[in-house]
Amino acid sequence: MAIERQICSRDIKCIDDTAIKNLLQMSHSMFSATHRQLKILAALLWMTGGIILVLKAVSLLSEAQALNATGIWHWLAIVIGLSVGLIKVKFIFRHVCRKNLRRIDRLERPKMWHFYRPGFFLFLAIMISSGATLSRMAHGDYSMLIAVAILDLSVATALLGSSPVFYANRDKFAI
Repeated sequence: MAIERQICSRDIKCIDDTAIKNLLQMSHSMFSATHRQLKILAALLWMTGGIILVLKAVSLLSEAQALNATGIWHWLAIVIGLSVGLIKVKFIFRHVCRKNLRRIDRLERPKMWHFYRPGFFLFLAIMISSGATLSRMAHGDYSMLIAVAILDLSVATALLGSSPVFYANRDKFAI
């Protein structure tokens, strides 16, 4: 007859080994994800970032136009931001998307937070706080508003312009 080991404490009457194993398995599966779910989360974050940056750039350009309605730079900023963004799509962002999708495919036991690497989340936090700081510094300064708008619009264009990589790989979103 096997003797079951029991854990007893003040707060918990008694829990045997099988109950602990069941709790661990349940918590393990609670945060598990499919490769498909991770790819969808990666695409959603990618496109959400692009949309937010477009809205932010529009706001900055509107403020710049209000400061100097006769200036031409707030119109040139759109052309420059889109052009720089398209270059980023071609040479950087598409490659980054494909690389992340391949990494997700190679995960053996994916968890909900694996849709990007931990370093990406750190980089994202730094980028968001830097962007917010630059935007606050730019208020009331036409040149700074234009510069930050170009930066935001170029990154937004790169994010949204490379997002079709996620759609092109939709058949690889294994369930």
